[in-house]
Amino acid sequence: MKYDYKLYEPSWCPGCGNYMIRTALKQALEELKIEPHEVVISSGIGQAAKMPHYIKVNGFNGLHGRALPPAIGIKLANKDLKVIVESGDGDTYGEGGNHFIHTIRRNIDIAHFVHDNQIYGLTKGQASPTTAMGQKTTLQFDGVKVEPLQPLALAMTMGAGFVARGFSGDIPHLVELMKEAINYKGYALVDILQPCVVWNKVNTFAWYKERVYHLPEDYDYTDRE
Repeated sequence: MKYDYKLYEPSWCPGCGNYMIRTALKQALEELKIEPHEVVISSGIGQAAKMPHYIKVNGFNGLHGRALPPAIGIKLANKDLKVIVESGDGDTYGEGGNHFIHTIRRNIDIAHFVHDNQIYGLTKGQASPTTAMGQKTTLQFDGVKVEPLQPLALAMTMGAGFVARGFSGDIPHLVELMKEAINYKGYALVDILQPCVVWNKVNTFAWYKERVYHLPEDYDYTDRE
């Protein structure tokens, strides 16, 4: 059976990586044979947080940085639902940093997809927690003065059981990561690298294509070198 997840057409900028993330999510749900009524997407504020408006499943659009608490409540109230959180790097690691840390501690059965474009896109290009040091933005005119947050390292240090990183420009790989995260019993983090074609002129599709690679199946995750 083919499920219909199509809702409204997105209003993202042409070329935005969010389109590819949306495509990957719909494909992952389809391949897992999860019906629309069995899914809830919780989000906060930002371009990534518009996802509940663009996929025909149950949705909760909350406050900036507050996508995780409602998701936890939804899962506790109905354990049979597949609960997915869609949020950006600022929404998750900035305003929502405290909830991010304590959600890892609680290890609730939630799949969390972070659209990480290293910038605040909705509010016109300020540096986010993952913006590289030295990068110039609309607010940091002479460059960011602090090192970026390392969310994957933080999650692993906190003992998260499922930590992954994908790229919006590699939809087949992203689909597989999403499927694994959705099926994982516990908190699953997938940090998705994506370009912001308007406000981030550094981390472009071409920039990522030169740097993104897959880890081998036998990769030693204990190696910190």
